Amino acid sequence: MLGLDKRDLTLLAIVAVLCLCAPILLNPFPTGSELAQFNAGYPDLMQRFIIFGIFAIGFNILFGLTGYLSFGHAAFLGVGSYATVWMFKLLGYNIVPGILLSLLVSGLFALAIGYISLRRSGIYFSILTLAFAQMSFALAYSVLSPITNGETGLQVYGTDPQYLMGPDSPNIPHLFGLEMRATHFIEVGPWLWQFNAGYYFCAVVMLVAFYIAIRIFRSPFGMMLRAVKSNQQRMRYTGLNPRPYTLAAFVISGMYAGLAGGLMASMDPLAGAERMQWTASGEVVLMTILGGAGTLIGPVLGAGMIKYLENILSKINDSILHQWFSFLPDGLEDAAVFMIHPFIGKGWHLTLGIIFMLVVIFLPGGLVEGGQRIGRLFRRRGKASDDAVHPPKAAPHVGE
Repeated sequence: MLGLDKRDLTLLAIVAVLCLCAPILLNPFPTGSELAQFNAGYPDLMQRFIIFGIFAIGFNILFGLTGYLSFGHAAFLGVGSYATVWMFKLLGYNIVPGILLSLLVSGLFALAIGYISLRRSGIYFSILTLAFAQMSFALAYSVLSPITNGETGLQVYGTDPQYLMGPDSPNIPHLFGLEMRATHFIEVGPWLWQFNAGYYFCAVVMLVAFYIAIRIFRSPFGMMLRAVKSNQQRMRYTGLNPRPYTLAAFVISGMYAGLAGGLMASMDPLAGAERMQWTASGEVVLMTILGGAGTLIGPVLGAGMIKYLENILSKINDSILHQWFSFLPDGLEDAAVFMIHPFIGKGWHLTLGIIFMLVVIFLPGGLVEGGQRIGRLFRRRGKASDDAVHPPKAAPHVGE
């Protein structure tokens, strides 16, 4: 079905169910409770989960398959955002032309950068991509201010042409009239479910992007990319030039990043140079490694975990901690708050760093490896219980 085997089809179905249930899974606190203030399931944040998941899926095609580590993928994210906002300014708020332009522009930009950067490999390639990304950030921040609007960021104004903006068209991002910011709240018992058109549009786009990634991983092209990662010298000995394959992977990965940037601008019509900073590139590296580089679902899990922790941990403050530990004597309560304080609020990066360090040390394969270990543990326990109920028959003696 869909050209996928049973295992890949199951994986696609799991991702689809996770996307469908994310409004409930990411906001597990009953409405009216003090924990509901974290509101991890509100539409803007859920859209960021999906968008950064697309960003990480594309980065994994380059890094996970070829082993080329790029520190400049945020440049394509920013270029995609600028292209989409410019399409809003020129044509109107329909997101389809903007997303198509973001794919085209980011693909051409990745082709130009990849053609130069892929002349080197290893750390030299990484430094080249970082240099190009920082140059792009500097250009967007200052030199190209007439196009990018500098530090203020590119926005849509009422004086923009918007040639395709009809009298009945919504004045916010929409998909042929379906407003991306339209949100409906549905209470299911004590839980609150939010149906947001923009989120589910992003979710459908991510499922398509994930499906394409599966096909790339399982294709002969994907096998060639794995050969690049394994041993380029052997490829050359067989008469194969690895550079066209790596360049194609770089362009595809850049288009994924541009798509993520276009979706980001489609949900909030604003593009700024900060999206092109090296920190954004480092974030997608963390997402991919944390989830599991070279795996299909790992980058999605890594993106969701980092963005979820960022939202939850950054909102916890000392007053909330005092509420949590109010059952303790005053001295112990203050001591507990004092010990946890550096790891929450503005210090949530410290918690993320510790988690990342533990994963790299004990789970080099990321969260996917952790799930595989848990699965093997349960299988061994199940097999042991079956052997206890139905012990295996002893081998017959010789001569019987």
